Order: sequence, then structure tokens, then C-alpha cells
Amino acid sequence: MNKRAFLKTCSLLGIGLMASTGAQAIGIPKLGAQSVIKPKTLQKGGTIALVSPSAATAEHKDLLLAQQLIKALGYKVKVAEHVLARRGHLAGTDAQRAADLNAQFADPEVDALFCLRGGSGAARLLPLLDYPVIAANPKPLLGYSDITALHNALLAQTGLISFHGPNATSEWDPFNVQQFQRLFEQRQRMHYMNLPRGEDELVNRDYLTQTITPGKVSGRLVGGNLTVLTALAGSPYLPSFDGAILFLEDTEEAPYRIDRMMSTLKLMGALDKIAGFVFGDCNQCTPSAGYGSLSLDEIFADYIKPLGIPAYRGAMIGHVKQQFILPVGAQVTLDADAGSITLAESVFS
Repeated sequence: MNKRAFLKTCSLLGIGLMASTGAQAIGIPKLGAQSVIKPKTLQKGGTIALVSPSAATAEHKDLLLAQQLIKALGYKVKVAEHVLARRGHLAGTDAQRAADLNAQFADPEVDALFCLRGGSGAARLLPLLDYPVIAANPKPLLGYSDITALHNALLAQTGLISFHGPNATSEWDPFNVQQFQRLFEQRQRMHYMNLPRGEDELVNRDYLTQTITPGKVSGRLVGGNLTVLTALAGSPYLPSFDGAILFLEDTEEAPYRIDRMMSTLKLMGALDKIAGFVFGDCNQCTPSAGYGSLSLDEIFADYIKPLGIPAYRGAMIGHVKQQFILPVGAQVTLDADAGSITLAESVFS
């Protein structure tokens, strides 16, 4: 099953669950300062659990490399029970993958969770997670792409800040390692701004920020992968967008599909509530053959420019080699003129 068909199925499943169980029984906290839960500080030498909430890992060496990564960062590693399980394209059954997440949050010896990879399937787990246990054991969870489903559900259901950044099987070059060390170990109030130049040129052609609407604004950071985020529409697993700074990224999506998903955010009322907007990378988001295509510039001019809120695009977020590690749910300040995001608070308890 391809990504688009799977996400459509997950969206319909979420709507059905709301109808059968009642969304009001779960509840969605406001993004006020009092409802947000900060994860406990990750101490050097602590234990990081490897979990696989989404697609199966095709090669055993990926798991070995992920274990070596955690050890090289200076931490002990624990592999969740079902990481190498498989059911179709998924890393085990929904029950197995959810059980791994619940168990690692509950385990007092585990200090943080790294997602092995993305792909698809994390949204299937959302009704099976033990949110009271997670809220009582707030730990950092790191991952991106399909892990967007977990970031948003954890924030919506518990208020827990989690981290949109490299998966354990991503490329951990010096930039990504420094991001991790500065945020998790030195606990800096990060200032996220694209590298000023590329490796072999005077300007950074790959990571060029462009202002959509100038200005500066503060708010809670929400978002993630656009495809996964919009697949949660109509479910109780999206946090409040009121006054939020929305960040988005995607990969391998033609502009007409980006347009359709931005339309979904508009129709569901999310865009009218946000205070600021950042778009990261859209890797291989090229038009398909046909009569023509809207450009991404035109799409943002249609959906974001009329909002009159500070907004920029081109941030180092998403399916790129070097990417920011962003705390989803944290208070930040966005500067659309400078093309930057700055943490306004500590993100650990």
C-alpha cells in the first residue's frame, strides 16, 4: 500500500473511532502553559530505548547501526521487544508496537525513546496508547516524518513536549549530533537558523529561507509532516492550533497534493487560528506530467499570505540530511525576516 492510500485509511479510521467512542471521552488539552508537560532531563549515560512505531526495518544492520549510534552519543541502549517484528509493511501488529511504546514509557530504567524509522503506521497506534501512564512518566521521544502522528497525539492527549528530529536510522552527521548535544545535554535555548553557506559554495543553495510575510511572533510550536498531520483531521489526536506557530514539511508530494492538504488545514479552521507559520523542506515535491502545476510559491501565496501572520519557508526541517531538532509543544519566537525560530523556555523539567 502506498503512503497516500494508507494515510487516507488512517484518516477514515480516526473519524470512525470518534463516532464509536466519543471524542469528548478523551479530551484535548489547551496549549496553555499550565497544561504542557516537560519531559525529564536526559542525563548523560542514561538509557535510551529503541522503538519502531511505524514501518518495518528491512535490514538487521539498521538496528545494529542505531544501537551503535546511541552508544557513540554516550548512552546505554535498550531494544524494545518487538522492534524486529513484522506484519506486512509494519513493524509488527498494532498491539505489539503500541505495547512497546507503553512499556518503555512505564519502564523506570528508560530515560528517553528514539524511533528507529518512520514510513507509515504510527497513526494506527494512537487509540492503543496508555496516555495516563505516559503523562505520569514524561520522557523525551525523538523522531520525525510518520512519527508526527505520535508528536501530535502526545501533545493533544497529555500535553507532553516531544522532539521532531532525526530518527535513529537517519544520517547523524556533525550538525545533527551538535543539535542533539546542545538541546539535550547542554539544554540550550536553541536558536534555529539555517546554515549561512553550503559546503562548497558562498551561499547555502540547499537551505535558502524565504520570507512569506515579515514580522515576529511568539506561540507554541505545533506541526510536523504535512501528509501525516492532515490525516489526523477530525480525530482527537490534534492539539489546539489557537495562537500556535505551525511548522510543516513533506517529501515526494506533487504540488497539487500539497495544495489539497493546505486546503484541508484551511477548511478545518487550523490556518485561521495560528499566529505564525514555517515551512521546511519539500524534498522531491515536483509537478507530475499534465497541463501544468501551481508552484509552492503560489500555494503559500494563496493560503498563508492572506493570513497576515509572520511566515517563512525553507527552514532546515524535514527529509533533509541536516535537520533541526524541534520541541513540539514548546514556547518559541518566530522571526520571519531573519528566518529563525528561538526557544523562549527550557523544554526539560
